[in-house]
Amino acid sequence: MSAQLLSPRALYEEVAELLRQRIYKRELAPGDWIDELRLAQEYGISRTPLREALKVLAAEGLVTMKVRRGAYVTEVNEKDLHDVYHLLGLLESDAAGAVARQASDAQLAQLQSLHQALETAVADREAFFELNEQFHMRLLEIANNRFCSQMVADLRKVMKLNRHHSLLKSGRLEESLAEHRAIMAALAARDAAATVQKMKTHFASGLEAAA
Repeated sequence: MSAQLLSPRALYEEVAELLRQRIYKRELAPGDWIDELRLAQEYGISRTPLREALKVLAAEGLVTMKVRRGAYVTEVNEKDLHDVYHLLGLLESDAAGAVARQASDAQLAQLQSLHQALETAVADREAFFELNEQFHMRLLEIANNRFCSQMVADLRKVMKLNRHHSLLKSGRLEESLAEHRAIMAALAARDAAATVQKMKTHFASGLEAAA
């Protein structure tokens, strides 16, 4: 890909997004060394914006910088996964409780629409995960806590490093969908306590599948 094909936004941001997607797709797998020279040649850019892009990804936890060895795609160990899912469960269950208490009918209808799209996407893993993330991030937007939203967005980037492994677990997508149904039922009933518990259960199950 040449530099001329990159979007008008800051070059390093565009490069960061290109690398982010390659990491998510496992074109750059956990533990892989990132060949800066080869990538700079491939994108038709200097190594300066590439290094700035790697700093962005390192701040997100997707890349690990090693002294005198360069940049590597982050490897997520069992403790990392537990910590990420634990924090996500706390943050998103709290947000879900707030949504149950304060969301408008129109906002709940938006979540229901996203849930219905999930119901039809269960046969397509990539589409399912994209819609699932849309659902969770929309719920956070409705909860209206920008600090929580930013923390969750960063944690979800790390979680994605392991998501393909969890996809291999037989029946996990169907289980996830059933958990979403339970969350939606609790939201529809405006039952904040039940919504919090259903969301915590959702992340506990996700951790079990991912581990």
